[in-house]
Amino acid sequence: MNDSIGGNDIKSERLASQLGRLQAEIRDAEQRLHLTLEATGATGAWEWDIPSKTLRGDARFAAFLSLDPVELANGVPVRRFFSNIHFDDQKRIRLAVAGILAGAEVFSKEYRLVRPDGATRWVHAKGRAIFDKNDLPIRFSGGLVDITDQKRTQEQLRIAQSAGAIGTFEHAEGYGTVTVSEEFCALLGLHPTRVLPISTVNRLVHPDDHPIIEPILPETPKPDKNIEFRITRADNGAARWLTRRGEYVRDLTGPRLRYIGVAYDITASKLNEERLRRLNEDLAESVRERTRDRDLIWQNSQDLLAVTDLHGRISDANPAWQAVLGHDSNDLIGRQISDLTSVDGAAAFRAELALTTGSGRGSFETDLTHADGSLRWISWTATREEDAIYLYGRHVTVEKEQASALREAEAQLRQSQKMEAVGQLTGGIAHDFNNLLTGIMGSLDIIKRRTASGRLEGLERFLDAATISAQRAASLTHRLLAFSRRQPLDRKPVDARELIIGMRELFDRSLGEQIRLLIQPSPDCWTAVTDGNQLENALLNLAINARDAMPDGGQLTIETHNMRLAPGAISGLSVQGSQDFVAITVRDTGVGMPADVIEKAFDPFFTTKPIGQGTGLGLSMVYGFAQQSGGSVTIRSNPGKGTAITLYLPRSQAEIRDESDAALAAIPEGSGQTVLVVEDDAAVRMLVLEVLEDLGYSALEAVNADTAIAALRANPHIDLMISDVGLPGMNGRQLAEIAQGKRPDLKVLFITGYAANAVNRTDFLADRMDMITKPFDLERLGRKISEMLAKS
Repeated sequence: MNDSIGGNDIKSERLASQLGRLQAEIRDAEQRLHLTLEATGATGAWEWDIPSKTLRGDARFAAFLSLDPVELANGVPVRRFFSNIHFDDQKRIRLAVAGILAGAEVFSKEYRLVRPDGATRWVHAKGRAIFDKNDLPIRFSGGLVDITDQKRTQEQLRIAQSAGAIGTFEHAEGYGTVTVSEEFCALLGLHPTRVLPISTVNRLVHPDDHPIIEPILPETPKPDKNIEFRITRADNGAARWLTRRGEYVRDLTGPRLRYIGVAYDITASKLNEERLRRLNEDLAESVRERTRDRDLIWQNSQDLLAVTDLHGRISDANPAWQAVLGHDSNDLIGRQISDLTSVDGAAAFRAELALTTGSGRGSFETDLTHADGSLRWISWTATREEDAIYLYGRHVTVEKEQASALREAEAQLRQSQKMEAVGQLTGGIAHDFNNLLTGIMGSLDIIKRRTASGRLEGLERFLDAATISAQRAASLTHRLLAFSRRQPLDRKPVDARELIIGMRELFDRSLGEQIRLLIQPSPDCWTAVTDGNQLENALLNLAINARDAMPDGGQLTIETHNMRLAPGAISGLSVQGSQDFVAITVRDTGVGMPADVIEKAFDPFFTTKPIGQGTGLGLSMVYGFAQQSGGSVTIRSNPGKGTAITLYLPRSQAEIRDESDAALAAIPEGSGQTVLVVEDDAAVRMLVLEVLEDLGYSALEAVNADTAIAALRANPHIDLMISDVGLPGMNGRQLAEIAQGKRPDLKVLFITGYAANAVNRTDFLADRMDMITKPFDLERLGRKISEMLAKS
């Protein structure tokens, strides 16, 4: 008998086929349930406004998340999206949502929600991201469906299949017993044995069902079909569903028939079928309830709801159109929504509708005309379903008016803050200038008094004080011009490494004993193209700022690096292709700056210094100097962790010229050359004329361009013209063009304190021209005149 059973393993394959069909039937039932849930709207919908970090949803979504539906409809923080997710699913869902925020388009995940009473429900969330014209996600919309019952069904089916409880049996014609396997006995709750009486087996079957072992008929039967029946287990009295499948075969040793079959437990699938049947019954009622709910929402919604074709022609509209726009919803059927917009709004609406038709979803704002002729602003959410567009419109006219009023109020506030900052700035400048003028005027007054009384001893002390105050005033003026990016720069190749090393003594004197100075210029530092004097001023300002940020002492590090930058590498720095820069970093270990201070650090009207304690122009001057040099400056800082400010200066390919010997040479006297001085300020004109006469030149004077042109005509032997750039009427540069047009060999020396078009020497100067900036010492003026006249 065992050999006979073993020779029919093909029966097990057929049994596996039956199991596969059972599993497919369960999957089909679950799919039908899922599709029915979606078709009836048994989902909770959400919309996540990404820029404003706001989450909204309908009442069913609120029920899923155990939230107040009114609060959720008005918008809640996005963290509420994750508030009820099971701890074991949190990380996985956050990563999936992060993918949406990083640019992924579709979201589809199953996870568990924990309700306030501790109950757990499985949900399936499906969503999609909506992108703006820059391909950045702006909305994340989707819905939830409860799949708890499907999950339970799958689990029960898995357990039933994993049990492997398949029993085999064989009954020979004419016998009152049946040969069975141990698994067969286990299915019935009987002790393992090899042979059982047929009556014992069939006695466990429900009286209304087919017996397990049926009599073998005399005629040859056809292959048996599946027979399902209920049993009461012999060991514990539990009711179970079994199914039987087998075939009749003829005994090779005689005319008798044998029935070889298998039986297995289908209780779980039977329970699932019953559960699905009840669910389908419940769904029929749910469909009716949801239909009533949707009708109520359609009728009572205060927002505009409409259905249109793909061209915007209205096929249905809810009553809210009457309340919001004064149009009867019945009168709108067949009209184009774009007919209700303004002229500009019609084109915009049609364009947005076309985008929705293509992408399937859209969000936009348009105006609509009220029945009284006034305009209302509507924020639309549109979804395409086959050949229809479903529109949800929220009336946002009041919000837009409030936003406009807020922008106007913010502009007024910014203007008020700017004027307050200007007052603080000018107050600081006035304070510094008053101190400087006091030193100059007081010293000159003492000198005047002592000279009048014949007391000439010790006058040098007061002359030195006046000179120092004047030099400080000139330095403050230079800082103001650099701050406004109007300081004329003498851009030339500068060895940043040697410049920084040469400033060591100046840094030491400025920083004090509490600050440790570490200078680390790179040994292969490139040559920068900039104004060396202004670079020194900028680095000194940064060092002093760093010192003030370390009241208890610390370390100041100045270092250089060679950098090749690509476009966009540094914010605010214009780079063509790939460009080389010399980076100079001033790093301190001070108090640092919070993010809001960093944002305003270079602002022309921002300072953290109290009124009367300096002008606060340090970083603004550095920023203006860097920008004017063709570079940029950046700040990296954290509160309590110090600050690093980096200057980026363009690399120079030219060689550095050594001008130290020329600077030390004595001023050669003139030999009677004629120099024309054009200056509208009488005091400056007098000083320049005095220097020329002392050096042995023949000097002529003019107060403006017109008198200068007359002097040039009357004196054909003028060798040099010294002209202020900012003359009244025709400026100095225009005068020089006219003069050199008539006298090509005429040399021109410009003197300027500020001129917007003279800030870049290279672009401003032409052949036989040079420049010197105010204020200047008379020795420097004399040397510049001698140099120009000495050139051929």
